[in-house]
Amino acid sequence: MSYWRGSPDLAKRRLSRSASGSAAYRGLPPVRLDGGTARRVVLPPGPDFGRGGRGGRSRLRRLSGQVFGSGSPLRQLDWILLAAVLTLCALGALLVWSATVTSGPSTSDPYLAKSILNISLGLVLMAVVSMLDYRQLRQYAPFVLAASCLGLLVVLLPLGSLTAPVNGARSWISLPGGFQIEPSEYAKLSVILVGAMFLGDVPRRAARPRLRAVAITLGVSAVPLVLVLAEPDLGVVMLLLALILGMITLSGIRLRWLAALLSAGAAGFFGVIKLHLLKAYQVSRLSSFLHPSADPLGTGYSAFQSKIAIGSGGLTGQGLFHGQLISGGFVPEQHTDFIFAVAGEELGFAGCLVIIGLLGIVLMCAIRIAARADDQFGMLVAGGIAIWFAVQAFINIGMTIGIMPVTGLPLPFVSYGGSALFADMIAIGALQTVHRHRAVFS
Repeated sequence: MSYWRGSPDLAKRRLSRSASGSAAYRGLPPVRLDGGTARRVVLPPGPDFGRGGRGGRSRLRRLSGQVFGSGSPLRQLDWILLAAVLTLCALGALLVWSATVTSGPSTSDPYLAKSILNISLGLVLMAVVSMLDYRQLRQYAPFVLAASCLGLLVVLLPLGSLTAPVNGARSWISLPGGFQIEPSEYAKLSVILVGAMFLGDVPRRAARPRLRAVAITLGVSAVPLVLVLAEPDLGVVMLLLALILGMITLSGIRLRWLAALLSAGAAGFFGVIKLHLLKAYQVSRLSSFLHPSADPLGTGYSAFQSKIAIGSGGLTGQGLFHGQLISGGFVPEQHTDFIFAVAGEELGFAGCLVIIGLLGIVLMCAIRIAARADDQFGMLVAGGIAIWFAVQAFINIGMTIGIMPVTGLPLPFVSYGGSALFADMIAIGALQTVHRHRAVFS
């Protein structure tokens, strides 16, 4: 019987023949290229052999994918913002070290050690806040406000050395080990979060918050404002007023409401001046600002020495640890409020421009995050933090060069102080979580 090529019987015979032929080779070991045969070796189980090694490597790959993958939180951070903040903190630690050294630079300087500790703890706080879910900021806002108001109440209580006044103001709570807490620093953050919570609650099909939300924001923000005014801390009061007015403006209220608020604020300011509600040292600071040459050895001494130090630095400065006025201690509070004078004398005009430029990068990142936020709440949080850093940096740098009155506001990320740095780092964490929310959902 003949078979043609396309016959199905021929296909069945070929298939059965190949199957029976391959069955004869199933039990044989594979052939090596050198003519021998390969023996089957059974490897013992362990971390480097068999399934254990492959499982460990696969787990390591999965972990690295979760940490550094496209959807990981680290990839969603604003690294430009983080780099600018870390550079400012490093410059601040160096300037504090130079401002507090007495007999040559030494790594055992206590101020340097505390600065490094503060930066480390601040980074931990920033990391914790930045990993939070975006909606948790709104949930935590009332608790942050309550905690800051409780701290502001504690500093006003006569608790002896625990709340002893410093420079005429009760602003600190002394802790063991030489540490202090300044609740007014966290009041700034509470005003931002609470203001964003109320002003961000915009009704559907509405472009701006209701007048009721603006009134609630003013009423709630007045609580920490009055407590800070009772300390008294004129610099923080000025900053809180700028925060409240700035956030209300960002919320998009009507111009006539904004004009009414500005008129009320101006009337309140002139009322404070006319009723003599300011302390004597606050009035003297304002008068020395208006008349710098009236008392250069008294109330105007700090600003006068600061301007001399900045002017003596020239273009490139006298070098770190080599500033004559700074090493002589002629500038009061040179490691905290007047840290910019240290930069001016030792790093010169170029160093001052670097600090201002880094602060500008932080502000631009905050403004960009606010512009790209998904909702009104995120926009107000990021915008309020931008106003905070901008106003505080302007006041601090301005008082060192004589264009603003002397207040107790530190330079963000640069001045020495744990509470101020912790509050700044928490604010950076809040910016990061708003940025991550936009990266995930947009």
